[in-house]
Amino acid sequence: MLGKLVRWLRMMGHNVKYSINMDDSQLLALARNENRTLLTRDFELYQRAITKGLDAFYTSGGTEEERLAELARRFGIRLEIDMTISRCPKCNVIVRSIQKEKARGKVEESTFRYCNEFWECPKCHQVYWQGAHWPRIRNTLYAAESKRVSAERKEA
Repeated sequence: MLGKLVRWLRMMGHNVKYSINMDDSQLLALARNENRTLLTRDFELYQRAITKGLDAFYTSGGTEEERLAELARRFGIRLEIDMTISRCPKCNVIVRSIQKEKARGKVEESTFRYCNEFWECPKCHQVYWQGAHWPRIRNTLYAAESKRVSAERKEA
């Protein structure tokens, strides 16, 4: 239910576990065993986690910007992507900078010609770059930051 949010958090460098195959009991056990914060949109699951003394956060935001803003406020998360700590959105492994030539054949030829910096996941070998999609990423993060600031002003 929070798969897109997971990808955002990983890109921002956060170690996030995610599974659609675990039931609630397994999620609670994982949070306890690995001392993780449980993020959820399931209020009953949130209540169970709190009752068991686990750190949990219920997100009510309807958009990615709203959910990111909520997390930034609650956990002090910086709403920016730093490729030196960014994680693979798929695997959760820290991506590594690769030489441009190593990206040849792994990305479209136009992407290879246009971009000079590439990163690769050492586990799944997915290649990443800051291409035409990057302004949308920045806009989402900017909108989330604006919502965070606005919410903090309302509280003050």
